[in-house]
Amino acid sequence: MDKQDKGSQAGGIDRREFFRKVGELTGGTAVASVLVPFLDAGQASGPIVPKDDPRLETGYITYAVEGGEFKAYSARPKGAGKLPGVIVIHENRGLNPHTEDVARRVALEGYEAIAPDALSLLGGTPAIPDEIRGLFGKLEPKATAKNFSAAVQYLRTRPQATGKVGCMGFCWGGGMTNQVAVNSSDLAAAVPFYGAQPAAEDVPKIKAAMLCHYAGDDARIDAGIPAFEEALKKAGIVYTIHMYEGAGHAFFNDTGTRYNKAAADLAWERTLAFFNAKLKS
Repeated sequence: MDKQDKGSQAGGIDRREFFRKVGELTGGTAVASVLVPFLDAGQASGPIVPKDDPRLETGYITYAVEGGEFKAYSARPKGAGKLPGVIVIHENRGLNPHTEDVARRVALEGYEAIAPDALSLLGGTPAIPDEIRGLFGKLEPKATAKNFSAAVQYLRTRPQATGKVGCMGFCWGGGMTNQVAVNSSDLAAAVPFYGAQPAAEDVPKIKAAMLCHYAGDDARIDAGIPAFEEALKKAGIVYTIHMYEGAGHAFFNDTGTRYNKAAADLAWERTLAFFNAKLKS
C-alpha cells in the first residue's frame, strides 16, 4: 500500500480568508455568511475544462438498460477516430456540473468519456439539491449496478470505439465502480476513489485491473480495505492501492470543502498513467 505525505488541505483560499476578503469588499461578513452555503455546495467554483471547450465534442446520449434508457453526459476530442472509453460515475449528488467537468478532463486525455445519471429512471438528477438524497434511497443496488455496467457495452460497441473500456467513480460512485468491475467481465480497468468495497465473495468475478484511491482520514471506508485486499490477492487480480495521508473523503472534488489539491493532483496523475497503460496499449 502506497503512502503519500500530508499535503495541502484546500485549493485556493480557506474559509477564514474568504470571510476576510468578502468583508473588506462589502463592509461586513453578512454577505459572506450568505455565500458560504453556495460555496460548500460547489456553486462558487468554475469548471477546470469549460463546457464550450473548442477541443471537445460534448452532449447527452442515452443507452438501453432494463426498464428503459439511461441518460449520460458525453465528451470526446473533436475530430478523433477510434478511442478507448471511460465511464465516470458521480457522487451521491447525482450528475452535476462537476462530474461533467471530470468527464471533459478525461476526454482531453484521448478518451470517449460518458458520465451516466444514476437517477435516469427516476426522472433524472433534480435541479434542487435537497431532493436528490431521497431519490438515491429509492435505487435498488443490484439493478443500478447492472445499469451502469450496461455502459461498458455501449462504449465497447460504438463505431468509433477500440473496444477497451475503463471506469472511474467517486464516493458513492467509487463503490459503484467496484460493482461495475464485479458485474462486467469486459471492463479492462477500474479506478474507485474512496469507494465502498464489494463483498469478498464477489471479488473473484472481477476481471479488470484495479487502481484504488483511499483517503487517510476516512475511517468508515478504510475499514473495508484489509478484507478487500486479501480477496484481491486470493483471486489473483492485478491491483494497486494508494493511501493519501492527511486527505479526507471526497478529496478529489475541487468544488467541495474537503478538496485536497496535493492528493487530487497525484491521484489524477496516477489514474491517467493507469488508463494509458491498460486502455491504450
